Amino acid sequence: MSQQAQTSPIVTKKIDELVLVVKREHVVPTPGWHGIIPIDVEQTIDIITTHQDYMPRSIAEHDPRYKQIIPYLIFTHNNKYFLMQRRSTASETRLRNKFSLGIGGHVRQEDLTASTSIFDWARREFAEEINYQGDLTIEPLGLLNDDTNEVGRVHLGLVLLVHGTTPHIKIKSELKSGVLADQATCQAHYEDLEQWSQLVFNSITNRTKI
Repeated sequence: MSQQAQTSPIVTKKIDELVLVVKREHVVPTPGWHGIIPIDVEQTIDIITTHQDYMPRSIAEHDPRYKQIIPYLIFTHNNKYFLMQRRSTASETRLRNKFSLGIGGHVRQEDLTASTSIFDWARREFAEEINYQGDLTIEPLGLLNDDTNEVGRVHLGLVLLVHGTTPHIKIKSELKSGVLADQATCQAHYEDLEQWSQLVFNSITNRTKI
């Protein structure tokens, strides 16, 4: 039998999407940090753009040499935040029934072109996930890193505060509920928040104390 016949290449599923990744060393220096750090957004986007690559998601989820870049949008209006709860049937089993402050997801290869940016993607993703009537402005909050668990080790959050001009916001799709909540209400659900949302809430709370 020939050597070629003995070697089996790695085969990925046809439906396996290609997602945006950046080598860890370019975005998370050693040692890394835990939580959210402020950023120079233009510099950060430039680093991501310069070092961007695309990898089948099934491989990226298990390769901590790379960070999958996840824009994570937090809607706020009049000192309240859109607090959501995921359905028990959510496609991401680790997040089922969890409360969340963040709207986001993987950036696929087809999502970014020469005429679009991560901020364009963020606005589109927000419109796909949430029913909202009003104008929006986006404020970068920082980069979220959490290497304390397997999921966090392969993801990096670009946290964006979405300031809305109206409270007219409703849930869609995999979400079970969604309400505008003040900090006290968010605090009451803290233990049931997904881990990234806990880190976001900590950052928001520290901002309001200044």
